[in-house]
Amino acid sequence: MNWEDEGYLLSKKKFRENENLINVFTLKYGKISGIVYGGLSRKKKNYLQIINKLFLSYSTKNINRIGYFQTELIEPISPKYFNDKKRTAALLSIGSILTSLLPEAQVHKKIYVSLSELLKSFNNDNWIFLYIFWELKIIRELGYGFESDMKLKKIKDHDLTIFDIDGVRYSVPPYILKNELPIKINNDMIKNSLIFTRSILLNKFFIPNNIYFPQSRILLEKYFN
Repeated sequence: MNWEDEGYLLSKKKFRENENLINVFTLKYGKISGIVYGGLSRKKKNYLQIINKLFLSYSTKNINRIGYFQTELIEPISPKYFNDKKRTAALLSIGSILTSLLPEAQVHKKIYVSLSELLKSFNNDNWIFLYIFWELKIIRELGYGFESDMKLKKIKDHDLTIFDIDGVRYSVPPYILKNELPIKINNDMIKNSLIFTRSILLNKFFIPNNIYFPQSRILLEKYFN
């Protein structure tokens, strides 16, 4: 099987002496893993950075065996934020969440498009709220929306709304329920929003499937403590 597509680099690790095993999220083929010959060479190391956008040529002789990638850089995204710890943590978090949650070789065009839109807005002052709404989109697209099945408790506690989903109590800033960006911004609001989405991700995906929650996502949350 051979194909070409664009995609974002989600993860990489050393494989053999001078090769990388990578996970990419592509528009037409979903999440795909494969080997990059010479992935540890200076040239390829420079652009094989998490969330960089790549042009990918994939080939395999047997669909039951891992294939090989030829890679070219389309857009260097992560280097723009090497001096920004918060945005870098968010990019690493994106890669880890998608690597953990997306099934292999299943197309998720809505998630791909939402990721592309998020990355285009990463320079905006409100980027962290766009990131939070992106996590909510991932939760919904993977089958765990919460609007219809929640039992609202109509309780206000320090600008938080408390409600139950499947018997679990969550506290969430009201702007999330209104599905609109907040006007007044502070670190407590960001922290509470990230705690809410983390709790949903843990309870619906990571804990039931015995998957480690990404350290980069935990670090991102700590930056707003």
